[in-house]
Amino acid sequence: MLQDYNYNTQRKKMALPEYGRSVQNMVDHALTIEDRAERQRCANTIVNIMGSMFPHLRDVPDFKHKLWDHLAVMADFKLDIDYPYEIVKPDYLMVKPERIPYSNGKIRYRHYGHSIETLIAKAVEMPEGPEKKQLIRMVASHMKKDYITWNKETVEDQKIFDDICEMSGGAIQLSEENMRIGINAPQQQSQRQYAQQRKRQQGNNNQKRKY
Repeated sequence: MLQDYNYNTQRKKMALPEYGRSVQNMVDHALTIEDRAERQRCANTIVNIMGSMFPHLRDVPDFKHKLWDHLAVMADFKLDIDYPYEIVKPDYLMVKPERIPYSNGKIRYRHYGHSIETLIAKAVEMPEGPEKKQLIRMVASHMKKDYITWNKETVEDQKIFDDICEMSGGAIQLSEENMRIGINAPQQQSQRQYAQQRKRQQGNNNQKRKY
């Protein structure tokens, strides 16, 4: 004789699956209680159980408020009780979030990133002085580190200076005579060794996944 199995896929869809089927069954049972006082006690017990499932969130602001909101959602806003907080409205859940505007600007040197382009543009606008020189030195040092990380090879300071000149539209002219980037050969070597080590680790992890 074949047994009739009750699969989760055949059951009613849960509004908040993170609480599990047992809590949803408790909420469904609360909806069937006719005595209002008993229904209120049942709701309080359910909220306490829900809170005990996520003890690490008890210090989160409005944690209790969110639990009562979740109870209302799981009951499809049909649970007639005295809520200790003003619960969320059903219409609020149907509101779509605003579209996030994404930048369509192209980055010419991806290994430097968009932040470097922004800093160079800021340096161009700054008046001549020690603050501008310090910013340019910081940008050049960071660019050299990025270049070594992504290209895994040494790079001459003049290459970084040429890239800064191009990215600034010729407004910032640097040379090895007026600036030296404080990253020497041993530091460059350690950067390459770190990148190679990461690559070997990733290769080992990929091999482990095959077995």
